[in-house]
Amino acid sequence: MVLLGPPGAGKGTQAARISERLGIPAISTGDIFRANVAGETELGKQAKQYMDKGEYVPDSVTNAMVKDRIAQDDAAEGFLLDGYPRTEAQVNELDAMLAEAGLALDVVLEITADNEVVVERLLKRASEQNRADDTEPVIRRRLEVYAGQTAPLAALYEAKGLLVRADGIGAVDEVTERIMTALEAAGVRA
Repeated sequence: MVLLGPPGAGKGTQAARISERLGIPAISTGDIFRANVAGETELGKQAKQYMDKGEYVPDSVTNAMVKDRIAQDDAAEGFLLDGYPRTEAQVNELDAMLAEAGLALDVVLEITADNEVVVERLLKRASEQNRADDTEPVIRRRLEVYAGQTAPLAALYEAKGLLVRADGIGAVDEVTERIMTALEAAGVRA
């Protein structure tokens, strides 16, 4: 499963809940990067060179980290990817990785959220967590970037018949139930 959604839509919270309900690991690319850097793996050392300069880690390194992570034992019965793929090239690479292992995606879940609600939510989080860099203009720019990068991915997955959408606005438990109902309707069961 791939999880899509704008910043502030509650992906992290819902990924953990979906993971628990379905008994599969929630795999975040941020976590993969941190684990590889902390473990000083060869891929971690390569990624760190870019991260230390504030540059994007190239697809070749990101793809290799994801391939390594989804090949681990805990992902044998399935997994949820959060933060990957982010580009059409990564979509194609993920498809190739899975095909090589005799697998394919079952579903792509897009958690949707109204931009104004997300801006309000992120400004509140920024103030609670003293994130001075999360200003309204920065948040709005992140939403624009997300929309520009992800809308094509959602359309790609929709054309493949894999996309399921669920509204991410509301009480956490309510959103979780909405997501689980949408996943079940798409044939995904624990």
